[in-house]
Amino acid sequence: MIKKIIFLLCFIVLSVGSFAQQTKEELSRKKQELLQEIKDLNASLKNIRNKKNVTLANYNLIKRKIAAREELIQNISKDMHILDNTIYLNQLEISRLNRQMDTLKKEYAKSLVFAYKNRSNYDYLNFIFSAATFNDAIKRITYLKSYRQYREKQVENINKTDQLIKVKNASLQQNRQEKSMALQDQNSQLSDLEVDKKEQNEEVVKLKTQEKDLSNEIRKRESDRKQMESAIAAIIRRELAEARKKAEALARRRKAEEEDRKRKLAEQRKEAIANKKPFKPDEPEPVNPDRIRKRDRPASDLEMTDEGRRMSINFETGRGNLPWPANGVISIHFGTYTIPGTKLIGRSDGIYITTDAGASVKSVADGEVSSVYDLGGEQAVTVKHGKYFTTYSHLASVNVNQGQQVNATTTIGKAAVNSDSGDGEVLFMVINDRSIFLNPEQWLRRR
Repeated sequence: MIKKIIFLLCFIVLSVGSFAQQTKEELSRKKQELLQEIKDLNASLKNIRNKKNVTLANYNLIKRKIAAREELIQNISKDMHILDNTIYLNQLEISRLNRQMDTLKKEYAKSLVFAYKNRSNYDYLNFIFSAATFNDAIKRITYLKSYRQYREKQVENINKTDQLIKVKNASLQQNRQEKSMALQDQNSQLSDLEVDKKEQNEEVVKLKTQEKDLSNEIRKRESDRKQMESAIAAIIRRELAEARKKAEALARRRKAEEEDRKRKLAEQRKEAIANKKPFKPDEPEPVNPDRIRKRDRPASDLEMTDEGRRMSINFETGRGNLPWPANGVISIHFGTYTIPGTKLIGRSDGIYITTDAGASVKSVADGEVSSVYDLGGEQAVTVKHGKYFTTYSHLASVNVNQGQQVNATTTIGKAAVNSDSGDGEVLFMVINDRSIFLNPEQWLRRR
């Protein structure tokens, strides 16, 4: 029973240690991602800090940096918790090994005392020759040999246990050093967080002084947003109308094919009867169950073809892992947003990505260019992915044409320059076949 309990405890310790190590690796990877994101945000802030009328972009970047730093601090806290557990388990293991060492030393001491008392050759020979039979003498020799091997094994176990204690002590020391470094890192990040919050408050003060300019900017963005909504709605209506026409044409063709098949069957049956021959009609082609499963989804006129369903499914499968359309940071997020320090409220149907002027803008998935159009002197491209659409706006130039097939590596165009900041800016949107705008951040992979 005791052996089973010891085995269970060892299994739990090993399992917890393995899980902790795995979690620690994940936390380490996440920490590096957050540090890189904070580094990128700092670089973006440095580039636009001294430019006029970009306080809102500054605020949003600092806000994201604060969120990333708070997540980083939580990450470090989790790492310290794992280290605390590891230290505790190592201390338990060291205590167990020390008790085991004490037991081994006591047993070895007893065997040494016994060997000392029976150290003379006379006692050794007397013990053997005093045997009643030859077989008994052989057993006594084997016993003495086994006892000598037992003492050697005791020494070996003592040495191994001593080595394990040294290894565990070294590991414990390393864990304590890691915890000390993690604590220093956490304190450093907490200090930086206070600096970031102070910087954010300064940006709020600046925003208050630019309320009039920001109000004009929001009105312009709202006007652009409505114009974009109308343009995209028209594109989707056109695509749906074309899809319905194709579906109707396909239905007419299939109906004609079915009628032609029935006519041929009737002729074959008539000929067989006339010739007094048995008639066996051709069996229809069996339905592929995979095609049934593909069609078992919400109906959309844009998924009437195999290609349309395939692109829709591929786009849905990539949710949360689609590549970014451009390298940069989000300056305005999806949905309704407020201007801190003011009563101003804006709305965005996509995300504004601040990037380098002239930076390449790429499609995020396989699809077909549905439309290339001009909005207020800047160009936009809408790409169809089955029943989903992605739109790339604020482009200085376009590299694709309507009807062109694209994939995730195809360059759509180049980012236009934001007149206020001098940086590049891209508006990226995701829309479904019902003209509902979806949050692009839920589709793009986390940086």
